[in-house]
Amino acid sequence: MTRPSRRIESVVDAVGNTPLVRLRHVAKSAPGVEVFAKLEFANPGGSVKDRPALRMMMDAMKSGRLTSDRVLIDSTSGNTGVAYSLFGAALGVRIKLVMPMNVSKPRKDIARAFGTEIVFSDPMEGSDGAIRKVREIVAATPDAYFYPDQYANPSNPLAHYDGTGVEILDAVGDRITHFVAGLGTTGTMMGTARRLKEHARPIRCVAVEPSEALHGLEGLKHLASSLVPPIYDARVPDETLMITTEEGWDMADRLAREEGLHVGHSSGANVVAAVQVAERAQREHGGGCVVVIVCDRGDRYFAPMKWERRYVW
Repeated sequence: MTRPSRRIESVVDAVGNTPLVRLRHVAKSAPGVEVFAKLEFANPGGSVKDRPALRMMMDAMKSGRLTSDRVLIDSTSGNTGVAYSLFGAALGVRIKLVMPMNVSKPRKDIARAFGTEIVFSDPMEGSDGAIRKVREIVAATPDAYFYPDQYANPSNPLAHYDGTGVEILDAVGDRITHFVAGLGTTGTMMGTARRLKEHARPIRCVAVEPSEALHGLEGLKHLASSLVPPIYDARVPDETLMITTEEGWDMADRLAREEGLHVGHSSGANVVAAVQVAERAQREHGGGCVVVIVCDRGDRYFAPMKWERRYVW
């Protein structure tokens, strides 16, 4: 069946309303449970981070905190930076980003394509090092910048409360039993889970973290060894599952081969957790419906990285 085409005024209007796709092969160990992946790579910037980046920018422009004489600056592990860069170009806002040096080359290249300036932080300090670096820059010349601080900005989870959560309920609200999302800034889990928990039926919300402090799941935080984002509230997720780097990478490979979804490794980790949740629901209840966030596409990781075991370039 052909879908009607929609006409929009700007690329910013293309954010959201991403599809849900049933995972039938990687979740076949729980045949009585529906597992749906919410394909956030269908956003115009290619990731779930389009939602909070746009919301933070629009809210700041409406309040007068972001004006034409200020540069938007923030720390990012990549996807939020791509989103800032895309919407900065569309809205006429200058963008400057602080990224760890070891962020994948495609993300650096994409951000620069929109005219963004990039400052690199120590790769060994990860996202926390980028946070410290951006704070130093802003403290030196505060009047030159608008610093949204995605880790502390309430507009981050609000983007998911008003968007992601509503979309999931519109699609599977009468059936959903579980929601799964990884923790980075934690905005996706905080906003979406709060909205889902207002629904009439109980929905168990499961967070995903890397199992080790030194890991290869770019975009996810091992909270016990990291600066905990101020927007994070430990009471919101009902539980947290710890996933290894190898599990996340292997599932990303399986999703490409078995489902036709070429996704990033944090998405692989999310799906590993979603399958575990589905298997438990199968054992304990004989059925259920799990929705899991697929954060971005795998092509953003086409560069040699520490955790690559099989690939030769």
